[in-house]
Amino acid sequence: MPSVASPAMRALAMAGLLALAGCGDKAAPPPPEATETGAAIASASGAAVESEFGTPIKDRVATIGFLNKRNNITQDVVLRSGESRRIGNAIVKLATCEKTAPWEDPPETGAFVQLFVEERASTDQPLAWRKVFSGWLFKNAPSLNVVEHAVYDVWIKDCAMTFPGEEEPLASARSEAKPKGSASEAASAAPAPSPSPTASASARPAAASAGE
Repeated sequence: MPSVASPAMRALAMAGLLALAGCGDKAAPPPPEATETGAAIASASGAAVESEFGTPIKDRVATIGFLNKRNNITQDVVLRSGESRRIGNAIVKLATCEKTAPWEDPPETGAFVQLFVEERASTDQPLAWRKVFSGWLFKNAPSLNVVEHAVYDVWIKDCAMTFPGEEEPLASARSEAKPKGSASEAASAAPAPSPSPTASASARPAAASAGE
């Protein structure tokens, strides 16, 4: 397992180990370290723990890569926390996603994903839904948890969420960079100058002489 520097990375890594431990009948309780960091994690049952910082869990959106090895077709599955998507005889479900804050190093993105496949246990058995994967997937450390299935594969590509302080500077920068108006817009907005009395008076004799 690669070294984990930041608290959020440690929480994601420990959550991945929890997911692996959850393959048995009894799920191990979350370690104190992962709980104290305040990171949004999921237990082996997929129950998410709300984070103290960043976008609320319900508003986070993950982009999951989905591969069908039969036809070698890859597609992106965009899911909000708690949503699921059926693709053929497979269902991809997202419990939540998480990424490290911009000031933490090394950066990491993770998602708690479940994969269900409708298949036969043997040739003489009927089709039935089976949970083939349930756990954390990591973008920069995919070897921490691997989906083992003959036909389908899923992996995390992105987690759309923000942290406090990320949106305000962007908003102020946009307002400062917004142009106040071009010279042509300013000219069109300005009132048209009214003709001076002297100019109109000097034009009358010329018109009269033209009429004579």
